[in-house]
Parts: sequence; structure tokens; C-alpha cells
Amino acid sequence: MSDASLHSTPISGAAAGEPELRDYFALLKPRVMTLVVFTALVGLVVAPVPVHPFVAAVSILFIAVGGGAAGALNMWWDADIDAKMRRTARRPVPSGRVSPGEALGLGLALSGISVVMLGLASNIAAGLFLAFTIFFYAVIYTMWLKRWTPQNIVIGGAAGAFPPAVGWVAATGGLSLEPILLFLTVFLWTPPHFWALALFVKSDYADAGVPMLTVTHGPDSTRRHIIAYALILAVPALAIAATPIGGPVYLVSSLALNAAFIRGAWIVSRRSTADAEADHFAAEKGLFKLSLYYLFLQFGALLIDASLRSAGVLPAWGWL
Repeated sequence: MSDASLHSTPISGAAAGEPELRDYFALLKPRVMTLVVFTALVGLVVAPVPVHPFVAAVSILFIAVGGGAAGALNMWWDADIDAKMRRTARRPVPSGRVSPGEALGLGLALSGISVVMLGLASNIAAGLFLAFTIFFYAVIYTMWLKRWTPQNIVIGGAAGAFPPAVGWVAATGGLSLEPILLFLTVFLWTPPHFWALALFVKSDYADAGVPMLTVTHGPDSTRRHIIAYALILAVPALAIAATPIGGPVYLVSSLALNAAFIRGAWIVSRRSTADAEADHFAAEKGLFKLSLYYLFLQFGALLIDASLRSAGVLPAWGWL
């Protein structure tokens, strides 16, 4: 069966009658959207250009809609492999609650709306950047990289790293060192975050035929990759502290969070599969949980420093 016929045919599953509003909302991947909204908000707020609150709110809203659109397109294309994985089998399309055509239509409609409205609300550059982000996630990552290479999450992670830069462009109309460092921080955080998860859900990816690193190169190689990326990640993350958007709160937070992340990655890298199975992947699950806090706390520290500067409490900052 060709890919085209596969994705145009409704996925069999436990159909649950007429779809509800929450099923369509689930298509937008609300958990992922939360990260998109938060990092985009940070990029917009810390930018050195004042933005009217209404313009800022509308810009963030349509960046969120764009992120949701990419999620719907991802669920449309990936319905076949989602049906084979325990943690995704109950998603709206593979479960039969929403048809593939509805998911595709919603994703395309929201993509167009979000790009046009962001361009109108802020500037054309931001709208075009959002369009590229949606295209990268839906086409480059979902349709190509995810099923083709174990580097899928490495290269494809760029899609999730674009939102803070999109927020910055929405405020300023251009790029500079700061949004590039924000992008690199999220980009380098993504692989160890997902690989930590993949270590304890390996069978899901193997069953679905997704060439995750744990499947193609094994857990030992994955553990070595995790510690390598954790060390490299600390470079742009700490470099942000030396830019004008950094500050004392961010500097202390980043030092502590990166030290904890490297320590967790080191512990995971020194374990064998037998060790992990013996304690039900406690260290791997702990690193995955820490990775969630890592990004939110670090970006939250940037917001605190921005608020202190705005209140006149924190003087000018930065050496880069």
C-alpha cells in the first residue's frame, strides 16, 4: 500500500461515535502548545523593543494557533504509527474519533489563519517565520525525517526551537544573537529530552517502525549521546547570561539547572540496561522529568530578570 493511500484511508480503531470538541482540541497537541506559547512569550517579552500589550497578546495567540496547526498535521500523517504505540493509540485519529480528512482540514485551515493573522498583528517577517516553522515540523520532520533517520529528533527538533525566535521577530522584525542562543538552547535540549523518554518506551518506537536512536543504535549508544548533548547544551544556555537579556536570576538558575542536568545525564550514561530494568528506569524517568523543569525554569528566569529591568531594579546587563 502506498503512503498516499495509507493516509487517505480512515484508520480502523475503537470508534467512539461523534467527535467532541475536546477531540479536536487534542489534535492541536495542547501539551506541546504550552511549550510553544511559553518560549514564544519569553522571546517576545525579553526583546529590546516595547510591544503594545494587545499586539503582544494577539501575536502569542496566533503563534499558539500555528503550533496547534502543526500538531494537527502531524497527527493526520502519523495516524498509522500512532495506532501501533501504546502511549498514542488513543489519539483522536487512530482511535477513530476524528477522521484523517478532518485532521488535515483543521491543520491546513489553522495554518493559513495563524500565518496571515500573525503577519497582520506584528510584521510580515514574523508571519513568514511562523509559516516556515509549521512547514518544517509538518513536512521536514513529520513526513520525512521521523521515519527515515535516527537523527529525526536532532534535526527535527529545530521546529520546536523556532518559537522563541518567532516571538523575538514579532517584537523586533529581525534576528540577533539573543534569539539565536534561545533557539540553540531549545534545539540542543530536545534530543536528550526525547532520548531519555525513548529509553523507557523503546518497544513503542520499535513496534511502530520509527528509527529512534534507541532502536537503531541501542540504549548504550543513546546514553552516550545524552551526556554529550547535555554538555554541549550548557554552552548556549550559559552564554545567554552574558547577553543583555540575561541577569543575576538567570545566571544563578542556569548554573544550577545545567549542573543538575549534566549530573542526571552522567548518571544515566553510566548505567546498563540491566541496571535500568532492575529499578524500572528510575534514573531515566528522573532525567526526563528534570528536562521538563529545566526549560521552563530557565526561560522563567529570563522573564524575572526582564521584569526587574522594567521596574528599574536591575541595571543594564550583558557582555556580549
